[in-house]
Amino acid sequence: MTEQCIKWSCEYCTYENWPSAIKCTMCRTPRPSRTIITEELFPSSTDPRSGHQWVPVHTKGGGSSLLICPDSSARPRIRPAELSEPSGKWSCLMCTYLNWPHAIRCTQCCSLRQRVCSPAETPQTSGTGGRQVTTPPVDPCEEYNDRNRLNTRAQCWTCSACTYENWPKSPHCVVCDHPRPNDAIQLTEPEETSAVVNEQERRHVRGVCSGGQRRSPTVSKRESEVQIELAMGGKEELQMDFKKLKQIRNRMRKMDWLFLNACAGVVEGDLSAVEAYKSSGGDIARQLTPDEVRLLNRPSAFDSGFTLVHLAIRFQRQDMLAILLTEVSQRAVKCIPAMVCPDLTEQIRREISASLHQRKGDFNCYFLTDLVTFTLPADIEDLPPAVQEKLFDEVLDRDVQKVLEEESAVINWSLELGTRLDSRLYALWNRTAGDCLLDSVLQATWGIYDKDSVLRKTLHDSLHDCSHWFYNRWKEWESWYSQSFGLHFSLREEQWQEDWTFILNLASQPGASLEQTHIFVLAHILRRPIIVYGVKYYKSFRGETLGYTRFQGVYLPLLWEQSFCWKSPIALGYTRGHFSALVGMETKGYDNRGAGANFNTDDDVTVTFLPLVDSERKLLQIHFLSAQEMGSEEQQQCLLRHWCDCVVTDGGMLAALQKSSRRRHHPLVTQMLEKWLDGYRQMIPCPALSDGEEDEDDEDE
Repeated sequence: MTEQCIKWSCEYCTYENWPSAIKCTMCRTPRPSRTIITEELFPSSTDPRSGHQWVPVHTKGGGSSLLICPDSSARPRIRPAELSEPSGKWSCLMCTYLNWPHAIRCTQCCSLRQRVCSPAETPQTSGTGGRQVTTPPVDPCEEYNDRNRLNTRAQCWTCSACTYENWPKSPHCVVCDHPRPNDAIQLTEPEETSAVVNEQERRHVRGVCSGGQRRSPTVSKRESEVQIELAMGGKEELQMDFKKLKQIRNRMRKMDWLFLNACAGVVEGDLSAVEAYKSSGGDIARQLTPDEVRLLNRPSAFDSGFTLVHLAIRFQRQDMLAILLTEVSQRAVKCIPAMVCPDLTEQIRREISASLHQRKGDFNCYFLTDLVTFTLPADIEDLPPAVQEKLFDEVLDRDVQKVLEEESAVINWSLELGTRLDSRLYALWNRTAGDCLLDSVLQATWGIYDKDSVLRKTLHDSLHDCSHWFYNRWKEWESWYSQSFGLHFSLREEQWQEDWTFILNLASQPGASLEQTHIFVLAHILRRPIIVYGVKYYKSFRGETLGYTRFQGVYLPLLWEQSFCWKSPIALGYTRGHFSALVGMETKGYDNRGAGANFNTDDDVTVTFLPLVDSERKLLQIHFLSAQEMGSEEQQQCLLRHWCDCVVTDGGMLAALQKSSRRRHHPLVTQMLEKWLDGYRQMIPCPALSDGEEDEDDEDE
């Protein structure tokens, strides 16, 4: 006698489910009201493959009957009489929670239900020291479902945006399309991946054994066995692969993980990961190994032998590429005074912190009490040419010097200033950690970096305490600047406030790039003018012009009284998103000081001429002028003469005088320079003694 089993097919994944299932076993999609019916004949009421006994349940029509397997993955709608539950809820003995009658475990604490067997049920007992412990019968359907839910819940990942639980292989959330956290880079743990593979393999074998997969009726038992063997072989290969990945992960060091995070940061556009790798002393030219590519698990992005520069080019990260190319070009070991003397550098930082004060009154801006200007010592000229070349390689930024001198003709373009007046500017090497503007300002004054973010904190506090003063200047300047370029637009006050809030937030974030407004505030903190010699246009690494820079020009402390400020400016260089300190070199006496002899100053004073015009003899722009201060070129020259010591050279060039003196140097800065020079003096080879001198030495002995 044959029984008829009617299955329904899922509309989503086409999986054929047992008639008792109210949800799809594979994708958990609810059963539709109209299902696709498939029929399969069995020779008897017992499944020959699984051995389960089928229970016939007659339908309303009475023409056919449904076969319900007690080991189904979903609870049957129609339960046999012997498995019926009492109508009332049962109370958990552990937490007293009232559970539904069909629950075999407590919904709150998952404690096993303990109940007294009815007379119709045969209790299962086990002997323990003469005592009989009654164990309630366990519903195999519910036990299977609990195990299946636990396995599925362990594999799924929860979306951080909408909290939907997605399948482990889904790169994006099915509901909101939010990317999986660290999907491209996050490496799955071997144990978790092994569980996923075991679950997939279990489903595959279960489908083969139970006939759940749609197959041709002619599939033989031998074909099923071959599929099971292939599944087991794939499992062994995956387990070997996981073992290899685990060995690679165990060999990884902290610097290796930082490098992988930096590679991932280039792909994802995260500059902080690259900066973390660089600040830890990582090599920018390091290449990815095959094991690292295997560990990253994204062949479309990472290839063996790739560096951070290759990844930046592939994913068109122009900002990162500019920093990385500058770093690669500066792979030579740098030896600046601040690195040679760490103890003296820390003392200088404490001295700077002690010299910062806040002005009382309406304009309560912070300011420095000491006037310090850093210049290269004149003793460098006493070194041999080979030692001098090595010194300049280690203290200067050759690439920045080349861009400013040759490519853009921004500095040292005047033979009169560079040769006759001995006012050549040198670009000091500066780190690329995001604080290059603050570092270059301290390098041009004290010769050190803003490592402890003292100057950044002072900049932030000054902007907030004097926000009204700086905001009015900034707003008036930006309005005039947009109109001068033909951009006839006006912003609402809310938009101006939003832009100003953004500028304030930049000052408080270490590593964040700064703008022209921050240079204007720094001029007030230093109480002296700042002259920026920079390129006029942003350019990509291919040489393509991207935009106008707007940094070049003169920044005056216009909100202070002129009597409260110094007229000796400092010079900065700007090239492709990077600031560098531009300093001169001390002169050794009256005859070598160039035009310094024209001034009634001490012989120990060095004068550096800073041009106030560009190579086309056009006056440099003065930033953040008010409407009353804006005027003709003659009026702006008068303003520059009011705030700077200006002269007109024999060639008719307007220049500002930067005066520095050894006696005015801070003693700690002088000690730092002397200790730095001693390292190069030791490189001078000792002169060979003549034969006569050797004989005299022998006689003395």
